[in-house]
Amino acid sequence: MIQYETGLGNIKMSNEYFAKLVGRAATSCFGVAGMVPQGLQKIKRFFKKNKLDTGVVVTGDINSVSIDLHIIVCYGMNITAIAQSIIHKVKYTVEEATGIKVDKVTIRVDGVKD
Repeated sequence: MIQYETGLGNIKMSNEYFAKLVGRAATSCFGVAGMVPQGLQKIKRFFKKNKLDTGVVVTGDINSVSIDLHIIVCYGMNITAIAQSIIHKVKYTVEEATGIKVDKVTIRVDGVKD
């Protein structure tokens, strides 16, 4: 949970919010076939209908966040181009929506879909 105080009151943003925001941005990029669950997300996956936060790990504080993505790409696509597209889109989306700087986006390709 990231929280900070402004002149108008306290603002709290959960890690789930960031994960869904990042998941939506990443899956909208061309060439991304899906996300791969990590850790406890494998268990939670069976109970939730909305799976946008699958494969996303967000760490950090109000100054900056680091994002770790586990994705599946489409066969025959340029992985470097996909990764650069995701990094750009995720950084832009998070910084526009929250005003928090994205320090690092790590893309891990865990599979290829035919």
